[in-house]
Amino acid sequence: MSGDSQPPVADIRADLLAIYQAGLEAVDGHDTVSRYLNHNRPSGPVAVVAIGKAASAMVTGASEALGEQLGKGLVITKTGHLDLALQTDPRFVCRETGHPVPDAASLAAGQILLRFLQALPEGVELLVLLSGGTSSLVEVLPEAVDLEQLQALNRWLLASGLPVQAINRVRSAVSCIKGGRLAQWLDSRPATVLLVSDVAGDDLAAIGSGLLYAAPAGPPDTSQLPGWVVTMIKACHNEPAPVSNAPGIEHHVVARLEDALAAARRHARSIGYPASVVTAELSGDALQAGQEIVATLADKPAGVWLWGGETTVELPPVAGQGGRCQSLALSAACVLAGQEHLLLLAAGTDGSDGPGTAAGALVDGETLARGTASGLDAAHCLQQADAGSFLEASGDLVITGPTGTNVTDLVIAIKTASADGLHYLGNFD
Repeated sequence: MSGDSQPPVADIRADLLAIYQAGLEAVDGHDTVSRYLNHNRPSGPVAVVAIGKAASAMVTGASEALGEQLGKGLVITKTGHLDLALQTDPRFVCRETGHPVPDAASLAAGQILLRFLQALPEGVELLVLLSGGTSSLVEVLPEAVDLEQLQALNRWLLASGLPVQAINRVRSAVSCIKGGRLAQWLDSRPATVLLVSDVAGDDLAAIGSGLLYAAPAGPPDTSQLPGWVVTMIKACHNEPAPVSNAPGIEHHVVARLEDALAAARRHARSIGYPASVVTAELSGDALQAGQEIVATLADKPAGVWLWGGETTVELPPVAGQGGRCQSLALSAACVLAGQEHLLLLAAGTDGSDGPGTAAGALVDGETLARGTASGLDAAHCLQQADAGSFLEASGDLVITGPTGTNVTDLVIAIKTASADGLHYLGNFD
């Protein structure tokens, strides 16, 4: 695309959504698992355990690649994320459980998981498919902790603003299966673990709280934890798993954030934008990140600019609708109000972003005016962690439904004109 006039905002918004979609497709759980197994086929019969928000897509990819070689399986996923076709396949036991706060179904799924592993016959290879959400979806608790305490702990962690690695270290400390402890139930059986990574740096001990990969030795850092959480951890008397990766257990990351960013960048270039990845390590407070991104773009030339990562939101006692992506997007919208040349999309790759059905939001220079015209105050909504209500009123929510993947969040900005009038620069190779 080229020319001297400002492209219609509707066209630019469509381009942003297409770039986001290209990123999602590159890390699709079905395709990445199928591709891995087609190149690394197990030698004998296989049983599969799939846990996480992308579990349905991942196990469907495994089934397609392995065919009759795949025998029975266990699928545990977030409510609303289960592929209906799996429920009618007699090979699979399927469970939908609580997320982001574990529920009674999460504990029941933990017991089903242990029984499934114990019942595996000799000679069957185990394939474990893990993706984001696993930490909440399945659990086996020490005697010292009950469901109510577990839920209180998770609610506090989710509102704390702590990074995911720190959160999962705490979760592992009060679990009988996290932090590599599930390995003891394999009874030395070899296993291949394929992961869709939702953790910066692909930390195997943090993805799904490391069911088969131990956290670093020693207890979690308790300096930022309230006393009641420290007491809970001490009451569990949980020892770390003895080794970081038990013999015979191989871990392979099949999809990661960098793959999504690279694919989004390629697609942006293919439709005529210069495109660059700023960072794959976006973190910190979501509201501050939104403002800093817009400030950074002031000195950038026209084109597509990409960030990936996971920010945090400290929740008030009563939080509203929408998560970190919507908070980041609305915070950015407050700064770019009135600007015609800048649009920004912030969305989770899993299709969800806090309470509500949206994956995130796509904002432009008129977002603030549209929401304000509906009687809402952006600053108040941000303070109440209620960005979703404002963005719903402004018509800027991005809704995808379950995506079959989860590699944290994408933030994509298009700058179509700068002070010197630059905008689309034509095909860019």
